[in-house]
Amino acid sequence: MNTLAKLKRSRDGWKGKAVGRANTQRYQRKEIRRLKRERDRYKKEAREAKAQLEKERGKNSSVPVCTKEELVYLALQLFMLARIGFRAVARVLEVLGKRLGLTKAPCTQTIVNWVVRLSIARIGYAAQRVVSAMGSPAFSNGRILLIDTSIGLGSGKILAVLALDANHHGANKTAPTLRELDCMAVCVAPSWTGETVAECLHKLIARTGRPLAYLKDGGTDLSKAIRLLGERGLPSVSIDDVSHTIANLLKREYRNHPMFETFISACGQASKKLKQTLLACLAPPKVSTKARFMNLHRLMKWADRLLRHSPKGRAAKGSVLAKLRASLDRIPQCKAFIGRFLRDAQPLLECQKILKTEGLSHNAYRECLRLVETIPPRSPVRTGFTAWADKQLGVAKNLGLDQAGMPVCSDNIESLFGVAKQHGTGEIKDANRIALRIPALCGELTREDARRVLAIPVKEQQDLVGSLPSLIGQRRRVLPNPGCLENIRTDETEQNLELVPRAEKRPKKPITDCISRNCREPTVPSIGLEKQERSPPEPAISKAVAA
Repeated sequence: MNTLAKLKRSRDGWKGKAVGRANTQRYQRKEIRRLKRERDRYKKEAREAKAQLEKERGKNSSVPVCTKEELVYLALQLFMLARIGFRAVARVLEVLGKRLGLTKAPCTQTIVNWVVRLSIARIGYAAQRVVSAMGSPAFSNGRILLIDTSIGLGSGKILAVLALDANHHGANKTAPTLRELDCMAVCVAPSWTGETVAECLHKLIARTGRPLAYLKDGGTDLSKAIRLLGERGLPSVSIDDVSHTIANLLKREYRNHPMFETFISACGQASKKLKQTLLACLAPPKVSTKARFMNLHRLMKWADRLLRHSPKGRAAKGSVLAKLRASLDRIPQCKAFIGRFLRDAQPLLECQKILKTEGLSHNAYRECLRLVETIPPRSPVRTGFTAWADKQLGVAKNLGLDQAGMPVCSDNIESLFGVAKQHGTGEIKDANRIALRIPALCGELTREDARRVLAIPVKEQQDLVGSLPSLIGQRRRVLPNPGCLENIRTDETEQNLELVPRAEKRPKKPITDCISRNCREPTVPSIGLEKQERSPPEPAISKAVAA
C-alpha cells in the first residue's frame, strides 16, 4: 500500500474517533447543565421547605388559648371527658400553660365555679330547648322523664329528673347514654314523700309542659307523686324500670329461701379464708348489701365457677385443691340453691340486656318470651316477668312506641348518681355538693356551653350557692371548737339546693300542655293531649328554697 493510501486510512480513523468524542462530550455537557439546573432548583426548594418548616415549628411550639371561652371549654373537657378532679385540672393547665400561651393558669376554685355555672346554665337551657322543640319532628314522640332519688352524706336526699327522647331506640341502635339525656331538675331535701316529689314535678311541668311518660323504679313515693299529679289534672303514664322489676322478682322468690342466709354467710367466710393467701385471685366479688338482688347474680356465678374447680374425689394432702376445699366453708351445700337461682336469673338478665339496648317492642317481647321458656311455667319469677312485659307493652302501644321500642331502663340515672358521688365531690359526700355537679355531667359538651358559663353573673351563682348548708363548713367550724354542737342544729335551718327551671310569667290557667303534642293520639284517656299554643318564656333558675 502506498503512502497516500496509508494517510487516508489514518485520517479516516482519526476523524471517526474525533466525531465519537465530540458527540460524547456534547451529551455530557448537556447532562451536566441539566443536572446543575435541577440541583439549583432542588436546593432552592429545600431552602424554602426548611424555612416553612421552621416557621411551622415556631407556630406549633405555642398553641395559644386566644380567648377565655376556649380556656373554659378546655377546662370543662378535662373535668367531664377526661374525668379528672378540680385540682388535677388546675395542675394540668399549669403544666401546659407555656405551650397553651397562658400567662396564668386558673386555680382550683375557678374550675369549681365554672362547673357550677355550667350546671346552672344547662338547667335553664334544657327547659328552653324542650319548649322550643315542641312540634318539631325530631321530638315527635315527646320526652320521657326519668326520676329517682339518692342519698348523700348527712340528712340531705337528692331528687333528679332527666329527660330522654322517647324515640331514642327508633333513631339509635344502642342504649341511651348520659350524652343523650338532659337534666331538667335536681333538688335536695331532708326526705322525699309523694307530696314533695309531686310539688317539684309540678314546678317543672309549669315550665316545660307535661311529659309523655315517667320512667322510674318501684318506689312508692314516686308512684304516689305521679298519681297526685294525675289528680291535679296533669296525668302521664308510668313506666316501671326493668332492672328493679327483675330484682324485686328474685327478691320475693329467694329472700326467704332456707339456704339464702347460709349462702351469704358462707361467701363471707370464704372471702376471709381466701384473701391474703395463694388463692386470693379466687376471692368473691364485692356485692353491696343495699339493693343486694340487683347484683346477687355476680356472687352466684362466682360460686358456680368456683365449685367447678372442685370435682368429686379426694384431694392430695397439701395440694392447691385441698386448700381450696378448706376455704369453701358451706358453699358446696348450697350447690342446688345456686343452680336454681341461676336457672331463673340468667334468662331474665338476657332479657334485660335486650330491652336496655333495643327498648320494649313486639320483636323484643317475642325474644324475651323465648328466653324465659327455660324457667318452669309456674315459677313466680316467670309469671311476674311476663305480667310486667304484657303491661308495659300495652303502655308502649298506647304511646305509639311498640314498633320502634319504648325505653324501659333507668340505669342512666343510677349511673349519674354514681359518677356525681365519685367525681368532683371530695372526701365528704355532701348532698348539695353532689347535686351541683349532676346537671353538668349530662348532655354533650359544646363551645356554646362555655359561652353560657361566661354569661352567668357572679351574683346569680352566689344567690344560689351562698345560702346552701355545707358539711365541710360545719366540720371546720365545729370539730376544732368544743362547745359548738348547737351550731349544727342552727345550720339545719339553712336552705337546700333546688335547681328547677321556672317561667318568669306564669300562665293564669292550669298547665295541661304536653311536650309530646305531635305524638299520635293515645287510646288511654288519662294521657290525652291538648292542643294549645304557648310561647316559651326566657329560662330562669329558681333560687334555693327551704326544704
